[in-house]
Amino acid sequence: MKTKEQIRTLAQQAFKNHLEYLSSGRITEWVDLFTNDGILEFPYGPADFPKHVEGKQSLYEYMKNFPEHFKVQFENLHFHVTEDPTLVIAEFTSSGHAISTGKPYNQKYISVVTTNEDGEIIKYVDFWNPMVAMEAINAPLASFVEGSHA
Repeated sequence: MKTKEQIRTLAQQAFKNHLEYLSSGRITEWVDLFTNDGILEFPYGPADFPKHVEGKQSLYEYMKNFPEHFKVQFENLHFHVTEDPTLVIAEFTSSGHAISTGKPYNQKYISVVTTNEDGEIIKYVDFWNPMVAMEAINAPLASFVEGSHA
């Protein structure tokens, strides 16, 4: 049986891996951080953007175009320690740009992530400002999911 600190370490490492895999375009590895029925939610996404993505195949389909659209580095990671070691609350920023436009993509995030005791992501709730992304790609966010139209 794992201790609370071991579980917390695994949960926070999964989150760090999430940032590393996204920033380096390693989408297959990113998907593997989730349980088979893992969930990604966007409570503040615009009307034409998915609010809920569930399951590894859907997660891959949703995120596979990220490297075509954005080149980012994630920075200023701060974890808020919680009583539940499987719960990760993180604040961080991104700096980068939209590939299609060259416009800056500088975002501030708050993420609430639930993992299992092995550090696999069960649910990831992503609080971000969709206007920053829309301004960077100069297009509706639905084009992000649909892929590059260059």
